[in-house]
Amino acid sequence: MTQKDSPGATSLTRRVLLGSAIGAGALIANPLRALAAPPGFDQWREGFRARALARGISEGTYIRCLSRVEPDMSVFEKMRKQPEFNEQLWQYINRRVSDWRLSAGKVALQKYNALFSRIEKDFGVERGTLLALWGVETAYGDPLVQQNHMRPVFPSLAALAWNEPRRKTYWETELINALRIVDKHWSTPEEMRGSWAGAMGHTQWMPEVWLNVGFDYDGDGRVSPFGRPDDALGSSARYLVNRGKYRRGEHWGYEVKGASGGSGNKSYAQWAAAGVSRADGKPFPRPTDMAQLWVPVQGGPSFLLGPNFYAVKSYNPSMNYALAIVHLGDRILGAGPFVQPFPGSERALTLAEVQEVQTRLTNAGFDTGGTDGRVGNDTMKAVKDFQTKTGLLPADGYAGLKVLARLRQGS
Repeated sequence: MTQKDSPGATSLTRRVLLGSAIGAGALIANPLRALAAPPGFDQWREGFRARALARGISEGTYIRCLSRVEPDMSVFEKMRKQPEFNEQLWQYINRRVSDWRLSAGKVALQKYNALFSRIEKDFGVERGTLLALWGVETAYGDPLVQQNHMRPVFPSLAALAWNEPRRKTYWETELINALRIVDKHWSTPEEMRGSWAGAMGHTQWMPEVWLNVGFDYDGDGRVSPFGRPDDALGSSARYLVNRGKYRRGEHWGYEVKGASGGSGNKSYAQWAAAGVSRADGKPFPRPTDMAQLWVPVQGGPSFLLGPNFYAVKSYNPSMNYALAIVHLGDRILGAGPFVQPFPGSERALTLAEVQEVQTRLTNAGFDTGGTDGRVGNDTMKAVKDFQTKTGLLPADGYAGLKVLARLRQGS
């Protein structure tokens, strides 16, 4: 299995914003931990113990989670060496609205149809939006993501709280928050696996966010980041409504044609009167709703964006992220690709083609981390290394048709 989109690399800022808005057995078995605690860690841990107990953490929880923990020193390398890839918007969209995510999203929708119906009734948030958030963050809660690409939270947060000089107070607070989750019996130290920065669960939230935004949507008496997705998805829906001002019954917006430099916030009826129409030829279903024009790339698709697009953007302050989410949601529910292609874009590879790229790269000595058809940082690094070695420019790490053709030539 390949590494999914790295939570720590792409969304740490969002999780910090979210937070401001609102056991020993696993640790011993942790293969990523340092062989021995570096000098000074034991002394820090004793001081932290007193501070944690003063903040209301029970002695039993402290012992269970931290008495034998050793810091995961690999987090500092992860922090320094976040992979950087210069993706064009069409590449960014293709990678997230992938063949794998579409098919897996339809399976997840069928499996949890009753849950999404309940969320739509309770909060008014479209199922496609939540499905896409879930799919991009943790591949719809795939346990293999937890097993292969997440690490125990307590060794990571302990290392950062002890030895990350710029934000020690923040990391120490998050470590106390993680302890509080165990203290509340919402999770166990063994279950609490996440990114190098401590983001965890179906929606990859930091511990503070689980404590302050999460709520018990399935009624089992706890707010669980793991296991059933009810709490995570219900909490995300409530967040979109409360923080993002998500509006019941409104779609996020539409790809349009006929836009020629119009601006301002107008009703769909006003846009239609100005010659703007939906790219798929269908009428605007709610002509009095308001929207703004956005042309992200000249010569590419144009969009009318309603308030619910910006509600999604409140989840991650990136226009590209929000567009990928709403487009993935539409595609899972049966919509087609954008009518107007982005300039210079390629079609997205099929699942079989992605697997072929991964297999050929692996056979050529470039480690993709697996051949499951999911393109994450491992595959992108392998592609970039292959592009660099073969002179295939730009070496941008994008696994597309050009890379596939060159790999086939090499065989």
